[in-house]
Amino acid sequence: MRYEDVSQAIFRPKPHLSYLTTKGFIVETSVRPRALYEQIKQQIMQEIDAGRLTPDDRVPSETRLAKEFRASRMTANRALKELAEEGRIIRIQGVGTFVARPKPEAALLEIKSIAREIADWGGVHSCEVLVLAEETVTRDIGTKMGLAPGTDLFHSIVLHKDRGVGVQYSERYINPKVAPDYLAQDYTQITPSDYLLKVAPVQEAEHVIEAVRCPSHVRAHLQISADEPCLRLTRRTWSFDRVATFSTMISPGFRYKLKGKFNRGTNQ
Repeated sequence: MRYEDVSQAIFRPKPHLSYLTTKGFIVETSVRPRALYEQIKQQIMQEIDAGRLTPDDRVPSETRLAKEFRASRMTANRALKELAEEGRIIRIQGVGTFVARPKPEAALLEIKSIAREIADWGGVHSCEVLVLAEETVTRDIGTKMGLAPGTDLFHSIVLHKDRGVGVQYSERYINPKVAPDYLAQDYTQITPSDYLLKVAPVQEAEHVIEAVRCPSHVRAHLQISADEPCLRLTRRTWSFDRVATFSTMISPGFRYKLKGKFNRGTNQ
C-alpha cells in the first residue's frame, strides 16, 4: 500500500455568508453554514473529489485538522470517524489515516477465485497459508457436511491479500473423497477455489451473507480494529452428489463488497 503524505494539501475553513433582504427574509449563499465537524468533512471530501488526495494518500491528522480549523481534537475525530464509516477514508491504528480505495466488487452467485477477483479490480494477489491439515470432523462441521463423527476431513485457512493488505480470511473444510490430493497443493501458486473447481466441479452451491463483528484472531490477520464491520460469506458446495466443501470467508467491509447477478437458465 502506498502511503504518500500529501503535505501540500491545504485545509482551511470556508466562510459562510447570509444576508437580509428588504422584505425581511434571510437568504443564504451557496455556502451553507455547517457544524465545524461537517466543515472538516466537507473540506476533506472536496480534496478527494478534486483528485488532490488520491487513494492511499495520507489524510491530515486529528491534531493538524484541529489546528487548521481552530477546533478541538474531539471535533476533528468525529469528522474522521464519519468519513471512515462512509468508506471515504481508512484509519489504521498506530499508522495513520488514508484515502480509501474504491471498493472492489466480488462475485456472489458465481464461484470465482479470489485471485481473479483481485486481478479484475486491478490489484495484485498474494496469500499466506495459515492452516493446511487433515483433522477429525467436529459435530458441528460434520452436521453441515453430512459426515459422521470421527470422520477425517481436510482443513485450510488462507489469508488473501491485495498488495500486501489482507482482504479476505478464508477458512475451508473439504471432503477428502472429492479432492483426495487437496493437501498436496501449493496454495501460494494456485488458490483453493481454482484447484477445487478443476477437480470437483460444482453441482450446487448455497450462500449466506452476514454483517458481523470480526473475531479477534481474524482481526489480527486483517489488521483492523474491533469496531470495523466485516462481511461474512458462508458457502456450502456440492459435487459428485455429496457436500464437497463448507467455507467461511470474512472480509473488512471498507475494503470489499459483494455483487450478485442472476440470469434465468444459468447454473451459477
